[in-house]
Amino acid sequence: MAAVNLLYRVGSRNENPEHTGLAHLLEHLMFSGSLNAPNFDMPLQEAGGENNAWTTNDITNYYEVLPVTNIETAFWLEADRMCNLSLDEKSISVQRSVVTEEFKQRVVNVPYGDLTHLWRSLSYKVHPYRWPVIGLKVNDIERMPSEVVRDFYERYYSPDNAVLSVVGNIDSDSVFRLAEKWFGNIPSRVSGNCRIKQEPKQDAYRELHVRRNVPYDTIVRAYHICGRLAADYYVCDLLSDVLANGRSSRFFRNIYSKGGLVSSIDASITGELDAGVLLIKAQLLPGTDFNTVEKVIDYELGKVIDGDVKVGEIEKNANRYESNALFSNMNNDERAANLCYYEMLGDVDIINEEPAVYRSATPQRLAEVAGLVLKKDNCSTVYYESAML
Repeated sequence: MAAVNLLYRVGSRNENPEHTGLAHLLEHLMFSGSLNAPNFDMPLQEAGGENNAWTTNDITNYYEVLPVTNIETAFWLEADRMCNLSLDEKSISVQRSVVTEEFKQRVVNVPYGDLTHLWRSLSYKVHPYRWPVIGLKVNDIERMPSEVVRDFYERYYSPDNAVLSVVGNIDSDSVFRLAEKWFGNIPSRVSGNCRIKQEPKQDAYRELHVRRNVPYDTIVRAYHICGRLAADYYVCDLLSDVLANGRSSRFFRNIYSKGGLVSSIDASITGELDAGVLLIKAQLLPGTDFNTVEKVIDYELGKVIDGDVKVGEIEKNANRYESNALFSNMNNDERAANLCYYEMLGDVDIINEEPAVYRSATPQRLAEVAGLVLKKDNCSTVYYESAML
């Protein structure tokens, strides 16, 4: 078996604020057929393959897994939809309805569904990260003009805005021949990756209080951090791990396991290309108030800022990162996607160098970064109160 992965440098960050959810909508449309392959899935299934795709704030990724002997089928299908995608009114209308229903299922008709919308819009005032991939409003998708969809496709779906990787038992010369055969004649276009206005530094604390028909009070804090390629990105990732990765993490040992306060508590980073956020989320048990939970969270954050993190905590989480990285490259499709992503970052060798970077972090640097990041004026907090309690 082999995996063919095609990554496009386009996500929700490339959308116009008036037409959010567009990148995700186009991901759906990429399976609606093309000039020479009206049914995308059928030829692939007949070749013994499978496929999938996903969209993030920064990229849209497509892959196929199929027998090596039939690998040219994947090249043909991807090349044809890169330049000959069917974007007629019927296809757009069908997928617009599908994505609209997905928005309702994931955001409107599920408890806490709008939480991501709330903390993003509170944390970001300028950058397109202020709305999630699914879109800002369901009306944005329902009323998406067909000409906007076609323009987005023409602008971003071209060879000069894509990264291709192939993983499997096949020699590289054969891969390059196939790439030249199927993609070599597709004209490059101005990809339209215009300069995105970056989020200004937050200099004052922000908070938002909402009441919803949900079973538990929930609190979300968002702290601004650096972008994916910044030197301190790895330190921020380790910081979130020290706080909440695993049963030996500080939040688990000192807040969750003591009982009576939270039903869950977590810390993570968004990991986006441009400046992202470090998120702290806690779901409160009945009878617990926001102030009490915030005090214990602040106490744990204060210890980290004061340099309480030990070398062993960093080593443990660096080991966990390396283990996860190795496991994420065991399957052909995952390895192909990772290779595309790191090439998109600018240097595919980063995929092998990152474990050492994580190990190079020191308790002193962790404390310094924590002091810069975990400040109140760098924080936006959503108080998501239960109307049922």
